[in-house]
Amino acid sequence: MQKKIETKLPKGVSLDRDWRTREPRYYFRAPGRQKVRLHQAPGTDEFTDEVACARLGIPYVTPGGKPAPKPQAPQEAKAGTIDWLIGEYKKRTVGKVNQLLWSRRANMLEEIAEHPFGKKKARVGGLPFIDLKRRHVLKMRDELRSTPGAQNEVKRSLSAMFSWAIDNDLAETNPAAKIKLLYSGDGYHTWTVAEVHQYEARHSAGSKARLMLHLALYTGLRLDNLAILGRQHVRDGLLTIRPGKTKKSSGVIVEIPVLAELQKTIDESETGNLTFLITEFGKPFTTNGLGNKMRDWCDQAGLPHCTTHGLRKAGATIAAENGATDEELMAFFGWTTKNQTTVYTKKARRKKIAAGAIRKLIPEQN
Repeated sequence: MQKKIETKLPKGVSLDRDWRTREPRYYFRAPGRQKVRLHQAPGTDEFTDEVACARLGIPYVTPGGKPAPKPQAPQEAKAGTIDWLIGEYKKRTVGKVNQLLWSRRANMLEEIAEHPFGKKKARVGGLPFIDLKRRHVLKMRDELRSTPGAQNEVKRSLSAMFSWAIDNDLAETNPAAKIKLLYSGDGYHTWTVAEVHQYEARHSAGSKARLMLHLALYTGLRLDNLAILGRQHVRDGLLTIRPGKTKKSSGVIVEIPVLAELQKTIDESETGNLTFLITEFGKPFTTNGLGNKMRDWCDQAGLPHCTTHGLRKAGATIAAENGATDEELMAFFGWTTKNQTTVYTKKARRKKIAAGAIRKLIPEQN
């Protein structure tokens, strides 16, 4: 008999339900490797052993060498349930939304579906989605996550799904629409100039780590675009790319000159044929693979709190403090509204005003 030992999924393991049957499927994923389907029941010793084998890249054999028991035949999700709506949302939006955003939302929705809810602790996924109310979303948000930023992701995922359902005549109301986002601070840490220099001191010119730093800082591109960026995107000193995040929405195209500092770094670095950044095997990075590698490079430089996205924020901060307007920031970073740019321009103006007014704090001398 399988012994229950834990309920939280181990690192690298994710739940990905079948769109049609809603059968739960568990996979182990590691950067640069094919995903591994897991067959044992989560929370058992056998599951832990199977995950350990997948992590090591070796086949899993059940105790005694016996074949794993065959799973029971799955049943299709009942129409009108949250399970069914999640399945329809995933099936009909795949490829139409930025892949990273889509995956994050899909994983969050699957976690919501598995959450026990109410006095009877019924699975959320088995409940009718038409009965989901604002108070239910708030309760799930607070039970599933403990920090404001993570709680906002629960709200955003449900709101996105119900907005899509309304547009496709599957629902009439969005229970998460009028829930305000919680204040979660400034989000990702914004690199300081001193931290950039600290990173450069650890990673010399010509290294992949230095190339990644300058590509991120001097282009303002997100991680998924940095992973595919190559010489084909540069012509006559102008970098042209359509960010993946806006490809399915505004379709905005970013066109920016390549700074001399960035071109120098590219020229002195080893690059690939299709992408500037390549793995040790000479192949392009996956988005997750590049993110993990940047995590390692930051840790090596003694900057565990710094991230790739933090460099994008640093670039916007530096540009705003150097006098960049909202329109200039929109053109450079691919933003389509001033909601994002004013965060930087207002902060820059306040900093300059404070610098100019600081001497007014000194009492008048008679």
